[in-house]
This record gives sequence, C-alpha cells and structure tokens, in this order.
Amino acid sequence: MLFNTFVFQVGLVAILLQRFRTPLMLSALYLTSSIMLHSWLMNLRWLNTKRFIWTDSLQALFVFQRTVSVMYYYFYKRTSEHLGDPRLYEDSPWLREVFAQVRQ
Repeated sequence: MLFNTFVFQVGLVAILLQRFRTPLMLSALYLTSSIMLHSWLMNLRWLNTKRFIWTDSLQALFVFQRTVSVMYYYFYKRTSEHLGDPRLYEDSPWLREVFAQVRQ
C-alpha cells in the first residue's frame, strides 16, 4: 500500500520510511521470529516423532514470538488506518512543506 501513495510517486520515500519505521521493523522481526520458531519445532519433531520435545529455550522463543505477534497485529491495524489518510494520496500544503524541508 505504501507504493500507491502520492508521496511515494513524488519520490519522497524517506518520509514514508520515517513515518512507518516501527511497523516495517516489527514486520521483519515477526517474520524472522516466526521462521526461527517453526523451523526449530519442525526440526525437533522431525528427528523424533513419537515423543513431545519442549525445551526452555524453545519456550522462551515461543513467548518472544507471541509477544512480537501481538505488537505486529496492533501496528498492522494502526498502519492500515494511517494509510487511509487522504493527505498521502493527493497534493497538499503539508506535502509541499515537507518537500521544501527536504530540499533545504
């Protein structure tokens, strides 16, 4: 959705990255922690399918991933609301002011 904004089309990508830095970082963190957790679980279960294996470090990673997932979904919803701002899709005085600050 960021690519469809007028701000992106004008070439002010830095403004979008600055404004949506937290959701982008949380998305990367959530994806990384999910891949780590699921690959570790699959590896443990693949080696021994008849026994349930759950280590303390695996539980810590599980809790971390679930905590990051709550933050990820919160910021996902918040970002979708912020992307509905009409100032991002049309020329506005706010955008001209930001563009003037960037040029200086």
